[in-house]
Amino acid sequence: MLRSLGRHISRRPRLIALVWAAATVIAFAITLGGVGGDGLFARLSGGTPEVPGAESQIAADLIEEESTGGPSVTLVTHAVDPADPELAKVLTTTREGLANIPGVLSVVDPTALPEGVENPVAEPLLARDGTGLLLIATTNAHLDDDATEAAVEQIVERLRIAQRLITNAVPGAETHIGGSTLMVDDIIDQIKTDLIRGEAIALPLSLLIMLIVFGGFLAAGMPLVGALSSIGAGLFAIFSLTYFMDVDSSVVNVASVLGLGLSIDYALLIVSRYREELRRVQAKIEDDDAHPGYRRGRDPVVREALAETLATAGRTVSFSSLIVAVSLSGLLMFTPSTLKAIGVAAMAVVLVALLTALTLVPALLALTGRRLLDPSPVARVPVLGRMIRRFGDSAPETGVFSSLAAWTQRRPWFVMIGAVLALAGLAIPLTHLQLRNSAMEVLPSNSPQRDFLQLMSQQYPQAAQPEITVIADASMEETEAWAASLEGMDHVQAVYPPQPLGTYVAVSLRMVPGDDSGELEREVVEDLRADRPDFDIWVTGTAAQEIDFTEALRDGAPAAVSIVVLATLILLFLMTGSVILPFKALIINVFSLAAALGILVWGFQDGHLEGLLGFTSTGGIETYIVAVVVAFGFGLAMDYEVFLLSRIQEAREEAGAEGAESDDLAVRQGLQRSGRIITAAALILIVVFSGFVFGELQVIKQAGVALAVAIAVDATLVRMLLVPATMTLLGKWNWWAPKKLRDLHAKFGFNEHIDK
Repeated sequence: MLRSLGRHISRRPRLIALVWAAATVIAFAITLGGVGGDGLFARLSGGTPEVPGAESQIAADLIEEESTGGPSVTLVTHAVDPADPELAKVLTTTREGLANIPGVLSVVDPTALPEGVENPVAEPLLARDGTGLLLIATTNAHLDDDATEAAVEQIVERLRIAQRLITNAVPGAETHIGGSTLMVDDIIDQIKTDLIRGEAIALPLSLLIMLIVFGGFLAAGMPLVGALSSIGAGLFAIFSLTYFMDVDSSVVNVASVLGLGLSIDYALLIVSRYREELRRVQAKIEDDDAHPGYRRGRDPVVREALAETLATAGRTVSFSSLIVAVSLSGLLMFTPSTLKAIGVAAMAVVLVALLTALTLVPALLALTGRRLLDPSPVARVPVLGRMIRRFGDSAPETGVFSSLAAWTQRRPWFVMIGAVLALAGLAIPLTHLQLRNSAMEVLPSNSPQRDFLQLMSQQYPQAAQPEITVIADASMEETEAWAASLEGMDHVQAVYPPQPLGTYVAVSLRMVPGDDSGELEREVVEDLRADRPDFDIWVTGTAAQEIDFTEALRDGAPAAVSIVVLATLILLFLMTGSVILPFKALIINVFSLAAALGILVWGFQDGHLEGLLGFTSTGGIETYIVAVVVAFGFGLAMDYEVFLLSRIQEAREEAGAEGAESDDLAVRQGLQRSGRIITAAALILIVVFSGFVFGELQVIKQAGVALAVAIAVDATLVRMLLVPATMTLLGKWNWWAPKKLRDLHAKFGFNEHIDK
């Protein structure tokens, strides 16, 4: 089937390339908002990951449904005397202007109260140190999204005018504007900036790596052309998802960068194998003059080389993408909507990466014909030329990787035990993993909203979002009596008077400030849930959401793991015909992922990478990052497993003989033939994911570091040492399967033999 696809593409390469070019342009135009209204980034959501059906989410939904007020915007005026008459004049004018904006429900500030700032009711709106005050403008909760957005924009515009008036009227005054809507806007803007910055770093470095691998710009440029089409199509796929589900802003970076890396990796494998097949097939047909049409894609050498490329490397890429997609499908088993969105979006971009590798890149190869074998002027550049000859994709029959495999095969027990101990050592920090749902911490360090939230937390604790909110389905009298019993709870600084919330009553708790406030907050939430009153209550807040998210991960893990394990075992069996290799791959991947997560905890939770990467540790890892790293990391590890096993299996079939020596030889040859490509592919993915590190959002930094480390560990310690060592120890048992399963594989296995 894939061989036939290669021949079909060789007959119509120009048409296929033009279709992809048109589709890419249209995808970018629609996604970025140039056609049809709002673009992708205007349709993203932000904030704390939701867990539908969880107690904290039920409470949050009740607050949203029963509240008459919608999103609010706050003006903080600091380093002033709240009773300053000049300040009061500006605030009066500002209140009047805000009240006239359509959709504004209320505007409050302490100077508007009877007796002004001396009124006891004004206390929540005054700074604790007496040098500031708040003005809060709240929109109507019943507005539609467009009306709410328009109202917020006008409020912000009016408050910016107030900022200028205040600084002119009260010298030395400081002002900040903030709110949840502005916070989400800051995050999405930073997501966009980080994505552009990451790709601006990744693409040139990827081109340099491929230039060294292929020794010329023509071959090196093809994976990048495929990558650009994948970026456009992948972003369009995510854009389409926003019409069916809420897509968190972080999904764009994580999913699209995965698609970018995979599309380059797959194209790298296709281009490299095509050059190899081109040399082999060309040796059979020496008279090029007999085929004058080869430059137009009708050359039989090009046709057969492309057919064999898709029959071999295309098969590998198909298996790899299928296994990656299966790994990502595990995310759909979890309740949190963020994980579902990441899973669906990532599976879509994996499909796009596969399509570009099997259609667009082969079409470009057919158009270039045999020119990919022509010597490039780049190879004559002194330093670059030496690197191309040393690290290019044309690997000799023996070399560094076969020598490494031979060295490993002489001492397999030593290498296996050493590699396992090294991976276990890297995984040790994972034993004290703490999960977090950060609020302020997810904002860029230079974000004005971060300064705003810090000031609110320090100076306006009663007006700031409470750490814990309890929604009670009871009368006001019952709730007041119960709230009074909470006054003596450990770690609780204040229990605010119950407030009506439609047919419910809301009780807010403020925690005692401290370095370990997150852990203490979780203890209070668990105590509240363990000792419930006679009426129904729902506890929410950041700590409650963390607890519910962790519980959701725990509940969804068995189904997710079962699907991934079962599908991986079946797919690898269909590829190799072995029942041993799939199980071995699963076990090894567990060690590899544990090592990557251990380094993540060491670097971010324990703070050892703070100075190097420019962040402040939150004392934990973002809740959904662990699930994302496991799903992505497992898929990518299997990616390289398929790359390596396909060449080992091919070498074994070429040898035709059986026995320990032939099996060991197949391992050496397979590693020699695939080592350079696996290393280059790993380097490219490391570069792509390292682009996250240069972003400002800590959650994105965590994903980038963990995935880059997972790939680095897997492509070196695992693929180059642990896999050859274990295959040497197992010998012929690597390929064992019961007779019934061997018959099944002979009938249904995915094999496309090469016509050598």
